[in-house]
Amino acid sequence: MDIRLRYGCNPHQAFARLMPESGASPLTVLNGGASAINILDALGAWPLARELAQATGLPGAASFKHVSPAGAAVAKPITDAFRASQWIPDEELSPVALAYARARGGDRMASFGDVAAVSETVDVSLAKLLRREVSDGIIAPGYEPEALELLKAKKKGNYLVLQINPNYDPPEMERRDVFGLTLEQTRNAATIGPSLLTNVVSAKNDLPSDAVQTLMVATIALKYAQSNSVALAYDGQVIGMGAGQQSRVHCTRLACDKADKWFLQQHPRVGDLKFKDGLGRPEKTNAIDQFLLWDQLSHAERQGVADWLTEEPKPLTANERADWIGRFDDVVLSSDAFIPFRDSIDRASRSGVQWILQAGGSMRDNEVTAAADQYGMVMIHSGMRWFTH
Repeated sequence: MDIRLRYGCNPHQAFARLMPESGASPLTVLNGGASAINILDALGAWPLARELAQATGLPGAASFKHVSPAGAAVAKPITDAFRASQWIPDEELSPVALAYARARGGDRMASFGDVAAVSETVDVSLAKLLRREVSDGIIAPGYEPEALELLKAKKKGNYLVLQINPNYDPPEMERRDVFGLTLEQTRNAATIGPSLLTNVVSAKNDLPSDAVQTLMVATIALKYAQSNSVALAYDGQVIGMGAGQQSRVHCTRLACDKADKWFLQQHPRVGDLKFKDGLGRPEKTNAIDQFLLWDQLSHAERQGVADWLTEEPKPLTANERADWIGRFDDVVLSSDAFIPFRDSIDRASRSGVQWILQAGGSMRDNEVTAAADQYGMVMIHSGMRWFTH
């Protein structure tokens, strides 16, 4: 059965629909109406969340925005510092809610207005968490009745709720119309697991189980990100996604900058910022984002931040920033293709990266590996490329 959409990628593309290739659709709209972008995000987010769960045995979640993951994570405990930095209520969260809280909290700026995806049934704990967030929709294999009612009340009853058959796998061949022509290719069904990590090329070769799990999370997220892409992850959670860049080092810089911000959001100085009464979480998020870029702001921009606070902020110095980021040294980096120059390794060294997974096969592999050895990193060649276009 076709699903009629509100519109295509833009409102002026008035006619849009979703059609199964054959048979019944695996997708059901339980509430709200979808645009083409909502569907594209949902159908990128769902297999990512499912694959995270399959690879790790833990509930997986993704926060998807503009056909790339803003965040991805598996269910693991959260620290008090992370909870406070994301304004997560001091209440017990279910495993599926933990997975989404960590996925969304990997980059809360990019997750604003996301499509959420989880590998498990949505329970009341997750529905309550989602009800507070600016989100456009969710896709999941099922919903508890009370959770569904909570979500149906979101966005004045217009929140998009999609249910997917968890046993559905798309056909081997996929097709895409481009400028009146049809492109056909075999679907990227290659699985990501520990077998990708056997070819360690660096002098250092320790690979603890936590690093293996986190490398899986980062690499699975890359599989569903628009290439070029580089992901930094920490403790089973993507904390920096640099996607859709034409240059590998720009992917790395973007991912590392986001990871640095993620760490700095948990700095006590950020937690001590005094916001004016009535300020919403989006405004607080913007204020913190700019506070962490203080030395790059104009006078007018600094004044804008100050207008949201009751006290004059005390910016972090470069040394304070570096000292805080340096406390986190269990960071992994995964690249969706080979790393062609050592510049990405040099940048990654300043963001606590200890393990790197890349395809290998560059004419400068020896130089890149030597850079990893210089910083005491573990470098692994997977022999696999994960481009998505």
